Amino acid sequence: MVFQGEVLSVAALLDAARATSEMPPSTQVDVRHTAAQNAETCRALLADGEALDECWRFGILQTLDDYTSVVRRGGHHLAAGVFADEPPRTGAAQIDAAFAALADYLADRDDWATPAWASDPSRHTTTAWYPAVPAIFHDDADRESPEAFRRRGILITARSLARA
Repeated sequence: MVFQGEVLSVAALLDAARATSEMPPSTQVDVRHTAAQNAETCRALLADGEALDECWRFGILQTLDDYTSVVRRGGHHLAAGVFADEPPRTGAAQIDAAFAALADYLADRDDWATPAWASDPSRHTTTAWYPAVPAIFHDDADRESPEAFRRRGILITARSLARA
């Protein structure tokens, strides 16, 4: 079968997306992926010899994506459930601190209660960690890191949590 539709430009696709009204949050959705599950993945990655930056990407940023997906489908308070269960320790203090920082950051930003486990003082690093931040951008990270991350020894740029 030969395609007989219209091929739209990227600009036209973006215009169409902007013209479409957003759907209200649904009450018939649930949390499918959690920070605790992603921490398990990080623990396995580290056990296999992967670098901390891989855990940042496959643990922390994946959790952010999971949270954002639930927000779109069910709202902020349902999305808080991504952090309801305490993530197990991964074997890397930096990653454990990052899970706590992300929960704290999103709770403050989106007005839901920070889970108690995220306030555990052992979830911090003893030295500054710049996850996936090239050395050339360390000064930016020193200035821009959100307080929830900075308090735990994690220094990121304003772009570090930007997702496509």
